[in-house]
Amino acid sequence: MDQLINLAGGFGDVFTWQNMIWVVVGAFLGTAVGVMPGLGSAMAVALLLPMTFTLDPLASLIMFSGIYFGGLFGDSTAGILMNTPGNSTAIATTFEGHRMALAGRAPQALATSAIGAFTGGMLATVLVVFFAPTLAELATKFGPGEYFALALFAFVAISTIVSESAARGLAALGFGLALALVGIDQSTGSARYTFEVPALFDGISIVVITVAMLAIGEVLHVASRLGRSNAAELVPSQGRPWLTRPEFFEALPAWLRGSAFGIPFGIIPAGGAEVPTFLAYGTERRLDRRRAKPTFGTGSIRGVAAPEAAGNATAGSAMGALLALGLPTSATAALLLATFQQYGMQPGPLLFERNGEIVWALLASLFIAMIALLILNLPFAPLWAKLLKIPQAYLYAGITVFASLGVYATSASTVDLAIMCALGLLGFVMRRNDVPLAPILIAVILGPLAEYSLRDAMANSNNDPLTLVSSPITIGLYTLLVLGVVWAFWRRTRESRAQDF
Repeated sequence: MDQLINLAGGFGDVFTWQNMIWVVVGAFLGTAVGVMPGLGSAMAVALLLPMTFTLDPLASLIMFSGIYFGGLFGDSTAGILMNTPGNSTAIATTFEGHRMALAGRAPQALATSAIGAFTGGMLATVLVVFFAPTLAELATKFGPGEYFALALFAFVAISTIVSESAARGLAALGFGLALALVGIDQSTGSARYTFEVPALFDGISIVVITVAMLAIGEVLHVASRLGRSNAAELVPSQGRPWLTRPEFFEALPAWLRGSAFGIPFGIIPAGGAEVPTFLAYGTERRLDRRRAKPTFGTGSIRGVAAPEAAGNATAGSAMGALLALGLPTSATAALLLATFQQYGMQPGPLLFERNGEIVWALLASLFIAMIALLILNLPFAPLWAKLLKIPQAYLYAGITVFASLGVYATSASTVDLAIMCALGLLGFVMRRNDVPLAPILIAVILGPLAEYSLRDAMANSNNDPLTLVSSPITIGLYTLLVLGVVWAFWRRTRESRAQDF
């Protein structure tokens, strides 16, 4: 009951004309950036992150709620109409979605995607409202050892379990931790890796790192391929942008099953929604084989509904893990954590006590953002498709200018621009060599937490390393971590053997 009262207060804070405008603007911009080929939801958050720093904390976080879910829908739009998903989380949706588009059912595929995103996100957010405060109360029992275990769990899980190559994932993690060490050590007051450059005493801004690695790196990667690859053909989207009654009831079980897959994965550091979307897609495919007339391979509406609901359910429950534990379970969630920290707020057990009004207003804005996105996307999805016709040369030139202005505006530092260019070049090299970017972002965000937690744990126990595994929580986290690594190794070994045959 307390959750409903607090949520009602959050709706009261959000229901002003200024905040409602920011929700709609966030949903609009998130979808617009996410729908463009090669950008995606993480890029939408990275590009628009500097712009929100001019707003007050509540307006900024409310706007981000729209960007957060809007970018996810944009990912699927590009995949359905061009067979080029904006992000890896939309790959599973693309399989049957693009086949539906080729069969002249693009509007129905987009409608299925929009309603699935709404269903998955709404169910996950409802659970967050009721269970995030309880999870935060449990997290108050966390000490330095538990927080170190939690950070280590996120590091290893995202670097080895999610990444295709454990070596590449760990290399990216190491580089991210190196970036996190730059600046003044808060414990000793000594400068680390600053090379006597005053601009580096405060460390490297998360805005510079994210914009450089995600935006500038992608721009250079696309520029290296311009003129050498044929542009994907845009399938026209014409017809009724809604589902008939039989289509709706055919998709409904898939939406619910997809949501059931996605919600648990938002709580664990699995790097995003890739795993639950493919699990949801694979389940629907196996169920389809039992039908008298299988539809997979020809454009199955359930092949779009399940992974889309799973992806947005993962994003919704990831917000709960972020708010209650301070744990970003994906690259996009890591960027949202940076937004909180920019305003001096630290997500975690005490956030609901210290900044409860903002937290409940943010949760209320998630519901409003999903309704706004449903209104924007159902009838106007064909209009979003027009953005796919923008020539890539103009599009990415504009992104470069916008990213540079955003980085400079946050600190008015030319050193930040130089760092952005250097890290952008590194991001390009990483893309060319299939090195994942998510471990870098997670390491930059959670690196300081891991360092200070380790120091505190050692100081409080007279440097006894056993204190790191002295509680049921730490033992449970390390056990899950070992099982996850073993499972990932077994899965890759089986896949490599299957390819040999």
